[in-house]
Amino acid sequence: MRLATFNLLHGRSLTDGLVDADRLAAAVSALDADVLALQEVDRDQSRSGKLDLTAIAARALGAPHHRFAAAVVGTPGEGFRPLTHDDDGHGEPCYGVGLISRHPVRTWRVTRLKGAPVRSPVVVPGPRGGLILLRDEPRVVLAAVLDTPYGPLTVAATHLSFVPGWNIRQLRQVVRALRALPAPRVLLGDLNLPAGVARLVSGWRPLGRRHTYPAGEPRVQLDHILADRAAVAQLPPVTAVDTPLSTISDHRPLLVDLG
Repeated sequence: MRLATFNLLHGRSLTDGLVDADRLAAAVSALDADVLALQEVDRDQSRSGKLDLTAIAARALGAPHHRFAAAVVGTPGEGFRPLTHDDDGHGEPCYGVGLISRHPVRTWRVTRLKGAPVRSPVVVPGPRGGLILLRDEPRVVLAAVLDTPYGPLTVAATHLSFVPGWNIRQLRQVVRALRALPAPRVLLGDLNLPAGVARLVSGWRPLGRRHTYPAGEPRVQLDHILADRAAVAQLPPVTAVDTPLSTISDHRPLLVDLG
């Protein structure tokens, strides 16, 4: 079974700055993941051609089970509003995370996290990017309980705040929320934290230790696949870890093979 997490940068290529559905599909197909967590995912956004990026990725993997969870309605860095209940802002431009599975899903669970109350400096890639002060947006955790060849497995996708300290607080909230779902559990996503901190704060074991950011010459691991104690004990061992260079995004995907 292959687990993967990928921050899509809303499907944009750093080469030409464009979002192309066929290029996105090819990039995701190359991952050949059985479970794929996606971050920085657009739906109905003008900047990405009003595409449903999660649906495109699911079709590329031949995965019948998928869901998008909006963190905000609107566009981060421009204007947005939080979602105040468990809906996905249908009919409006949305931004959030996606979770895709080739294995059947027993149940879905959405948990919402508040954004940091302060602006923070971040580096925006591309010719128009640079160091800017950004208002943090609310975050979302999308979890599913899967029927896998190894038995039931809870998997969750998230993208935590870029604000130092606030992302640590959010990771603790995520771990608490996932305790309400059955073990074993695996958390996949861009945590905006280095590997050592992510392990220390969560108490969970990283299944893959590789630098993932920036994509061209990775120097830090921001993207993680973490397993709780039950997952470490019950799932088969890790046989391969990879971070292939993709044709899209400023992150590299993280792939972990089990069994």
